[in-house]
Amino acid sequence: MRALTRRNFIVGSASFTALLSNHKAFPQSSNLTDLTISEASRLIRTGAISPVELTQAYLDRISDLNPHLNAFITVTEDLALDIAYDMEEELSRGNWRGPLHGIPLALKDNIDTAGTLTTAASEVFANRTPSKDAEVVLRLKKAGAVPLGKLNMHEFAAGGTSDVSYFGPVHNPWDLNRIPGGSSGGSGAAVAARLCAGALGTDTGGSIRSPAAYCGIVGLKPTYGLTSIRGIVPYGITADCVGPMTRSVSDAATLLQVMSGYDSKDIASIEADIPSYIGALSETVASLRIGVPRELYSDTDPEILTSVENALSLLSTMTHSTQNVDLPQFSGIRPTLVESYAYHAKYLETHKDLYQPITLQRLLRGADITAAEYAEARYELSRIRKEIANVFEDVDLLIMPTKRVLPGFINEASNNPNPIRNTLPFNLYGTPAISIPCGFSREGLPIGLQISGPHLGETKVLALANAYEQATEWHLRQPTLL
Repeated sequence: MRALTRRNFIVGSASFTALLSNHKAFPQSSNLTDLTISEASRLIRTGAISPVELTQAYLDRISDLNPHLNAFITVTEDLALDIAYDMEEELSRGNWRGPLHGIPLALKDNIDTAGTLTTAASEVFANRTPSKDAEVVLRLKKAGAVPLGKLNMHEFAAGGTSDVSYFGPVHNPWDLNRIPGGSSGGSGAAVAARLCAGALGTDTGGSIRSPAAYCGIVGLKPTYGLTSIRGIVPYGITADCVGPMTRSVSDAATLLQVMSGYDSKDIASIEADIPSYIGALSETVASLRIGVPRELYSDTDPEILTSVENALSLLSTMTHSTQNVDLPQFSGIRPTLVESYAYHAKYLETHKDLYQPITLQRLLRGADITAAEYAEARYELSRIRKEIANVFEDVDLLIMPTKRVLPGFINEASNNPNPIRNTLPFNLYGTPAISIPCGFSREGLPIGLQISGPHLGETKVLALANAYEQATEWHLRQPTLL
């Protein structure tokens, strides 16, 4: 195992500074790492490429580019190659586990991995090595995925910038001076920069969808409870989700297929029939009714608004109807404020000085919330999760910008006044939402389109997202710095 330490990062700061002054930066790549999961899977199954060959290509790219992006905290090179060899040997015996067989993936560093550091990007957990894998990790391994390592993030998932980390900030591959979004910023940057074929992120208020939008990739937050969160360092148990971050909608469906399903040991897990998410990609969208929550379009950067309106115009020609809708409003405090503080209370007693100052400030917001206020917040959560179902009686899906603002500059982005206004509602509702690329700003920064559906409405969300992706070319662009 090769760990990237805080010292590794500081030593490399001089070369990074030099890189920023070179506009050519990295050459455009054209190798195995350009393959989507779907493309690589077909080639592996036919023997055109091997899992070892593909894994080594990603490890080489991580070695070349991660010092500049800081997307990985830990690279599990030896483990990855060992598993890749095992997957190759299985194929030689005619054993194919499925579409993730031999596919190199990476994990956000708040997802437990047995025998491998899981730090949540905090000094508090700098030496934490779990003894068990998270449930989603077990499912990926069973499906034949190759683990490349653990990805940097906003400390304890307590923010949306990923420039607050014990291991230093994550850099956006489209502009190394800017944030990649958060809290799954390392996941977003790594997928966009082709450092892994796909990644897992977690999402409590937009932490999958925000970096997906800012990094120009696909990010899916599933229905609350559809994917197990057992073995994941929590932020707020009433809203935490884990989901795929990929370069295509098809790849997101492939990962979701493996990750989904009931976990009797997970307090948030729900029992539900799991449909074919991959099959949903070919479903017709002509009968879908689109809802437009115009309140989520207000105060939006004009460039974002133009791209989203253009996307909406295209989608209106592909679907049955479009109408404005009003969404249920949440009043009072969010339950996650209490839940995040409750989880960290024991660590705050002994390791308070190890938290990043802004993380400490955010966690302490839950310290003085009373039991009555928390009970009221849980009531409000139950109320709006019922009321959102009424909205979906008149429409099938909702369309809006993922973010209202473009990615800010590192160490300045924390001043963003509305970081999760468009993403948080769907964590509160518990409904699925996906962010897909829908354009670029004049400066070449990605813009994300968010599609949300009803409870367990992933098939419709994926169908429309895939239809839009196939009708456009935004997802084909690669960062010019790489």
